[in-house]
Amino acid sequence: MELVRYAIAEKLAVVPCGARTKLGMAMPPRQYDLAIDVSRLNTLVAYDPADLTVSVSAGMPLRDLQAILAPHRQQLPLTVPFASSATVGGTLATGVDSPLRQLYGTAKDFVLGMEFITGEGVAAKGGGRVVKNVTGYDLHKLFIGSMGTLGIMTRVNFKTFPMPAERRGFMAAFPAAAQALAMLRRIAESPLAPETLEVADLRLAEILSRNLLIGSGDRSSAAGWALLAGFSGRGEVLERYARDLTRMAEKTQASACRVADERERAEMWARLSEAIPLLLESSPAATIIEITTVPSEFGKVLEQVRQIAERHALQTAKLVRAAGVIYFALLPVTKDAKSIEQLAGACEEIFKGAENDGYRAVVPWCPLELKSRLNIWGRAENDFPLMQKVKSAFDPHGIFGPGRFVGGL
Repeated sequence: MELVRYAIAEKLAVVPCGARTKLGMAMPPRQYDLAIDVSRLNTLVAYDPADLTVSVSAGMPLRDLQAILAPHRQQLPLTVPFASSATVGGTLATGVDSPLRQLYGTAKDFVLGMEFITGEGVAAKGGGRVVKNVTGYDLHKLFIGSMGTLGIMTRVNFKTFPMPAERRGFMAAFPAAAQALAMLRRIAESPLAPETLEVADLRLAEILSRNLLIGSGDRSSAAGWALLAGFSGRGEVLERYARDLTRMAEKTQASACRVADERERAEMWARLSEAIPLLLESSPAATIIEITTVPSEFGKVLEQVRQIAERHALQTAKLVRAAGVIYFALLPVTKDAKSIEQLAGACEEIFKGAENDGYRAVVPWCPLELKSRLNIWGRAENDFPLMQKVKSAFDPHGIFGPGRFVGGL
């Protein structure tokens, strides 16, 4: 709090940080004078296993929080990228999601309350520590995905969830995206409620695991797309998932399918959760576009962006999250002026397509050189004046990460 007041008095721009795993996201700040590291705020404040609630300081690493919950057979459904070192605060501030959003939703669905330091150097809080105490406006949830531009999170209260008795995975290979997406629709229309549900193309599958699409070690069984589902429960429930998913895959003309046991599922889904870092490592100028759309438009949007990438001679990898998100990676083989030009052209076309066809596109990860050419947030929406008022209310002096967020906020 004193550091924030000092920054206000000296007119210094502040960037909150923790493990620094995602500082490359968002735009570079217009001004950057002081980094406030919250990683030493890493204590367990309160934990009531019977009430399924936990309160921790924002600098606590996610892995440490999960380790606290595990002996009580509880979990926090945040299997996010960079999980080995990411902190609670950094994960919430950047708004990154995980495969488990299919069943549990995003962090906004299980963050009960928060304490934070505002841009006036005042300690404030929103929400509560238990579900029954959460009343009024959920103003604290504005911090989720705000890229540290509203204030500094110091404490977060979560709802926790019981760990499933057993988990299994299911993988099906398809020759084309249309068939994989057709199975996605079959599952969505069925009584099944898988924990995770994703579709990946062959390039991403190979980055994650060369054995992803192979049922018996025969490479010829691999196809262009894979559907990946994770499910949980006890004996009969697991058997029903395996039986129903296999039947759906056969009806959708899968070229191969198989059920993964708990060990294989855990290994594969750990890599799936780290898809973003693995994609960033696969190209010297990897650019990842996050597209939000309704599931019924997946096929149309995928084809549109595929054609755009092809026109700009860019290699791609694709991950479709059934909840309504596409991660579309542009993967140049070099990082030179020509590659940056290709990336800029492709992203601008995708933003234009988003404006015309009603989906939302942002570029959360890309080379710094591209950010000088591109508005990574796309066109500001009609709610931008409201966003400006929120920024002014929480950070009236404009000291937190100026210029990092949408429209230069």
